[in-house]
Amino acid sequence: MDHPLPSLAGRPIRAAIVGTGAIARGSHLPALARLAEEGEAEVVAAVDIDADAARAFCAEGKIPYAYDDLERMLREQRPDLVTICTPPTLHREQTVAALRAGAWVWCEKPPVPSLSDFDAVEAEEGADGGPYAAIVFQHRFGSGATHVRRLLAEGALGRPLVAHCQTTWYRDTAYYAVPWRGRWHTEGGGPAMGHGIHQTDLLLDLLGPWSEVRAMAGRLVHDVETEDVSTALVRFESGALATVVNSVLSPDEVSRIRVDCERATVELTHLYGHTNADWRITPARGVPEEEAAAWQDFGEDVPSSHLAQLRELVASMRAGQRPRSSGADGRKSLELVTALYKSAFTDTTVQRGGIGPGDPYYTELHGGAPGWAPAVAAEVRA
Repeated sequence: MDHPLPSLAGRPIRAAIVGTGAIARGSHLPALARLAEEGEAEVVAAVDIDADAARAFCAEGKIPYAYDDLERMLREQRPDLVTICTPPTLHREQTVAALRAGAWVWCEKPPVPSLSDFDAVEAEEGADGGPYAAIVFQHRFGSGATHVRRLLAEGALGRPLVAHCQTTWYRDTAYYAVPWRGRWHTEGGGPAMGHGIHQTDLLLDLLGPWSEVRAMAGRLVHDVETEDVSTALVRFESGALATVVNSVLSPDEVSRIRVDCERATVELTHLYGHTNADWRITPARGVPEEEAAAWQDFGEDVPSSHLAQLRELVASMRAGQRPRSSGADGRKSLELVTALYKSAFTDTTVQRGGIGPGDPYYTELHGGAPGWAPAVAAEVRA
């Protein structure tokens, strides 16, 4: 890091947005604008390699400075927070640049294309008090997830025993006609990485560390490098067993998590975001009615959203504390996805912590596997 951290006391967080596409317009800017209304933040700049796009974005969002050069923006504006809304292949370079300039980072998922990239980013974080780089995993945030996480952590529902995590979506051939989609280098992975990682992350946030995974993957419909469907069996350190299904072949789209515990079943059914109404807790026979009724009190309805996560991130910044979904906490879902691919492509069971430097899956999610690695990568390995 090149600069000492500025004091954030008594002033708005100075934020900059990198990448001005759909996720920036639809999620990041509205969340920051809401905090600006409350005096918690101000958006001082936006960056895009397309200078015209940056200027148009800034004009629409009433942002004072537009740039087509990230390094220049960092030097001139010295933002406290940089939100990264660019393709995954750019995340490592841009996150490192922001951290070295003294800015905290909030980076869209998928975080980076590999565990080696993630570890390189983490090595650039501040040693104590920041700056830190957090990943956008907004499904963990909001009142529903918070309530259920607390019930599970306190043991109120008994031991988690069986779980199901489902991201079954639909993407047609026109979706994959966009050149960068379905390619390892540009999209980072198939539905296990680019679509289902949100539900996978929420599952891990609820159930804690996993211990091993056994998986299969298929390329059943689309002409892509990556998979278009995967299934996995996951064992958790607690002993709980889970199935994880990720698909872009499913006309009836749904995102779902179900956890069967000793004293209750918890279910979440939604698509791209959830509210209190999307959660259901069904008590087991014999649970006292008063206790079961208390479980239904989710409190004020705070939907899962970029805003909900951003509020917590800003609070962490002001406290100088590592935010959730950064460091080891942000790495865990990427590690499971990486292990899922290795298991599927090598027909083996993969243990948590078993993929590190020297393992081909540490640097590339396809691991150079025949039939899965891009043709160029396969020729180089040969």
